[in-house]
Amino acid sequence: MADTQYYGTGRRKSSTARVFLRPGSGNIVVNKRPLDVFFGRETARMVVRQPLELVEMTDKFDLYVTVAGGGISGQAGAIRHGITRALMEYDETLRPALRKAGFVTRDARKVERKKVGLHKARKRPQYSKR
Repeated sequence: MADTQYYGTGRRKSSTARVFLRPGSGNIVVNKRPLDVFFGRETARMVVRQPLELVEMTDKFDLYVTVAGGGISGQAGAIRHGITRALMEYDETLRPALRKAGFVTRDARKVERKKVGLHKARKRPQYSKR
């Protein structure tokens, strides 16, 4: 077990990610599977790596991630948020760069609930004049 590790919790939509940052060679393990196996989509993998690429630390840390809830996009966003928080715990001077890229802010957008009398959250039934 590594002697030093940094932790960050990330959330997006209905997904929650717990990210552990340990000194290493750049391995990313999500739910006990390599990143490339866990995320089939290249865009999701890219989203996860964004904060590390921004601060140029892709091969300095190993990441151990546990993610639950939501879908592919939400989970990728939650992991990115968690990595950002863990990086800030490691070095607070990275905060301005991460903030400028928009990784620090929790994306508060969630699915809007369906309302009574409507087909969807905002879609109304077709209006009939007569």
